[in-house]
Amino acid sequence: MTFLSILFALLIEQLKPLRADNPIYLQVQNLAIKVEAWCNAGKASHGRLGWWVIVAGLTIPTAVIYGACLYLSPFAAFAWNILIVYLTLGFRRYSHYFTSIQLALSSGDDDAARTYLAQWTRLDTAGMDVSEISRIAVERALIATHRNVFGVFFWFLMPVGPACAVMYRVAEYLARAWTEPEHMKNEEFGIYATKVFYWIDWAPARLTAVAFAVVGNFEDAVYSWRNYADRWSDEVVGIILSAGGGALGVRLGEPEEKAMILQADATAVDVDSLEMESQPGTEASPRALQSAVGLVWRALLLWMLLLLLLSIAVWL
Repeated sequence: MTFLSILFALLIEQLKPLRADNPIYLQVQNLAIKVEAWCNAGKASHGRLGWWVIVAGLTIPTAVIYGACLYLSPFAAFAWNILIVYLTLGFRRYSHYFTSIQLALSSGDDDAARTYLAQWTRLDTAGMDVSEISRIAVERALIATHRNVFGVFFWFLMPVGPACAVMYRVAEYLARAWTEPEHMKNEEFGIYATKVFYWIDWAPARLTAVAFAVVGNFEDAVYSWRNYADRWSDEVVGIILSAGGGALGVRLGEPEEKAMILQADATAVDVDSLEMESQPGTEASPRALQSAVGLVWRALLLWMLLLLLLSIAVWL
């Protein structure tokens, strides 16, 4: 039932992508804002309380409904699984930006590509050349795919899968929402959310990197992972981008300017600490975007194949 739930949810999302401003997401965002306003008194312990209020308030009802559906009928539980996976996945939520950038670069419209990249990443893209646009687009796509697809897959495979999938997506959002805004960057309130999500994402991030290595250039992916992952300030981002870049044969995390450039989900790379010249691969180009699409789809097929084999083993 787990395999079919994910398969049907992916098919539905391909036909009807969930908008980023849909009512359910907006309600979660409003809840995070209200809890932060109620609990934030400048201490990390208040952030811990707020985190548990939101996560428990959303995951426990999900688990209760799942249990009730199992009691009523396996088909009801199957439908609930599909709904939760559909709501927590984000495979198509960002892909239109990536596709627009790819088409703009292919047609030679660099200005349009900069505009789309700025809308997607909220970075100042003025003056970026084609290589930098391509690099940042690939980096953001790999991180977004992990956190919106593969991370959800991992936790959905856990017991009470729907509740675990909701927990992952909510924890990922809180780690950003309580640290990314300008007024929250120096607050202790978001420290707990960041630390908890690090451990929640510890295993999924490494499995994503393994998947990229298996379906891409395995040798370069492993080499880059071992030798360059620690050069990112965010360990998870470093693992995914180093392995993904090695698998693609593209150097990632190599900004053109000596500055702190914001990476996916407010993760920064200190360019002064990077010595990427010896990293395997070539500079990013528009062709790298097409290669990234192929890498992501192959990794997705690998996950689905392994899940199918696991489901068959359980049925037997």
